[in-house]
Amino acid sequence: MSFSDSMADIGAWLSAALPDHGIYSLIAIAFVAGLARGFSGFGAALIFIPLGGAIIGPKLISPVLLLIDGLATLGMIPPAWKRANRREVFTMAAGAILGVPAGTAILTLMDPLLLRWSITVIALLLLALLVSGWRYHGEPHSYLSAGVGLTAGLFSGAAQLGGPPVVAYWLGGKTDFAKVRSNVILYFAISTCFSVVSYYAGGLFVPAVFALTVVILPSYAIGLFAGSKLFGFAKESTFRVICYGLIGASAFLGMPILDGILR
Repeated sequence: MSFSDSMADIGAWLSAALPDHGIYSLIAIAFVAGLARGFSGFGAALIFIPLGGAIIGPKLISPVLLLIDGLATLGMIPPAWKRANRREVFTMAAGAILGVPAGTAILTLMDPLLLRWSITVIALLLLALLVSGWRYHGEPHSYLSAGVGLTAGLFSGAAQLGGPPVVAYWLGGKTDFAKVRSNVILYFAISTCFSVVSYYAGGLFVPAVFALTVVILPSYAIGLFAGSKLFGFAKESTFRVICYGLIGASAFLGMPILDGILR
């Protein structure tokens, strides 16, 4: 088989598997979500899931983000491994072992419309937590770290929204932002492995998920790279404000009553 025949076969597969609407919007949203993720180590789901869920539904968009984020962030793992507090990360990941399957069950069994409203509400509540500036200021304890991991795993399994509880917990201590970012990156690398197994068992990896991953991954990876470069140059406070605004806008526009805007 020639190269042109192979490309034609791939093109035909993509045409058959991709949704019939919203592809360009998803590519643009993925780039913005990648910017946030590359800079802060989290935030992509809070931008991508509400908006993407409004376009193609939560049962498709969650596994798509899982794959594109897992693939695009592979290069961020080695530096994070060196800088992170691995003991704290592994303790939190132990809680996620239970939380991720429970969240996946919610994603698989809940009515899609109810799930989308739930995602919108959770995204807004998590945004309020971040904007409030509240942080846990006590000493980290194993049982508390595992409990945060359980909660974050539940949110990750249901909608890949596990970042804010983790960040709020770790940012409250004396750890500098760079180490917190490394902790977050390493934790979600481990959590992603749990989610892949759980999503596979739940039958969520349908052909459309892989086709969307092929199309959206380059845009997300470019955003991720640009965001990681901004981490070294931009002011943290300024970028936080921008990310919060994007998260709020995506949660608002992701409401089912506004479907006419995105579909």
